[in-house]
Amino acid sequence: MAYDEDLANRIRELIADTSGVTEKKMFGGLAFLIGGNMAVAASGQGGVMVRVDPAMSDELVATTDARPMEMRGRPVQGWLRVRSDDLETRAQLAEWVTLGTTYARTLPSK
Repeated sequence: MAYDEDLANRIRELIADTSGVTEKKMFGGLAFLIGGNMAVAASGQGGVMVRVDPAMSDELVATTDARPMEMRGRPVQGWLRVRSDDLETRAQLAEWVTLGTTYARTLPSK
């Protein structure tokens, strides 16, 4: 499955004024990076993948519709997936884009 180009365009609109953003095709999706660190991606599996502070992962999974990203069947702290159905409004998507970009800015540039 290819990533949702409309979703990628919606993300692009939200981060248009954010400095240092680059785009890179990764993992079948389109990632938006800040300082070389992924912030958010239109996932090739649908919805978005968001990088957040690992200390916030469990709370976000418990209080939102996000679920942990899994690698080799194991959840990865600090990486969340959000379904397209939970991103229908600008405000819903903006919340996740903000979480991802805010955390990515705290990381050392690559």
